[in-house]
Amino acid sequence: MVKIALVQQHAGQKKEDNVRRGLAAVGDAAARGAGLVAFAELAFEPFHPQRPAGADPLTLAEPVPGPITEAFSAAAREHGIVIVLNLYERDGARAYDCSPVIDADGRLLGRTRMIHITEYACFHEQGYYTPGDTGVPIYDTRAGRLGVAICYDRHYPEYMRALAVGGADLVVVPQAGAAGEWPEGLYEAEIRVAAFQNGYYVALCNRVGAEDCLTFAGESFVCAPDGQVIARAPQARDAILYAEIDLAQPPRSHARRLFMRHRRPELYADWIGEA
Repeated sequence: MVKIALVQQHAGQKKEDNVRRGLAAVGDAAARGAGLVAFAELAFEPFHPQRPAGADPLTLAEPVPGPITEAFSAAAREHGIVIVLNLYERDGARAYDCSPVIDADGRLLGRTRMIHITEYACFHEQGYYTPGDTGVPIYDTRAGRLGVAICYDRHYPEYMRALAVGGADLVVVPQAGAAGEWPEGLYEAEIRVAAFQNGYYVALCNRVGAEDCLTFAGESFVCAPDGQVIARAPQARDAILYAEIDLAQPPRSHARRLFMRHRRPELYADWIGEA
């Protein structure tokens, strides 16, 4: 069994204050016996894409490795805990919505960059983010084999299936989901189906709090490989959500025993990307 912790916290204007609260949350989660802690999308800064990008949005981003990853790598090493972050990453002349993954010994194992970039009212992401180029990596961590589906990527069944094909037992979803953004229950249903169809745990960590033109809902939750919600955070307030996950469950899931074994990718691999 592995205890995971999802840090659902608001983001103020001062990045250093947000980082400080995030580091304190890592310490609290470790003290409660968590083996992994994950954060929401752009957890340590305002949600920049709610406004169209200015002249030089790159000034808002930072490198990976960089100040945030270095601070949380030290915390991971100190507490012996796996950490999944999300931040606005600058890499040369490009910027990405990026989730660095840090193992319990403080090593930066790699980073997942969001692949699919949306554009609509209050989510002007195409002015900020370059489409990710890191593929769909799986990380072998002290807390198990995990992958990351950053916010919008969760809407793509082929991305969620690729995580299963890669052998993920846990998928972390850093999200910026606003109150009333979707019909009631829809995005939860989407995640429950993904967990069931792919035979892994899904831990969705959402932003919370009122910002310029969005109010983020919170309500982070964890789904088991049978599609059932096993833990849920409150709406509209800061919280750390804890859940126990059993890494013996994914191999026993319907997806691993049946769905994955009976796939016939040779029949649809050539056209699924063009449909």
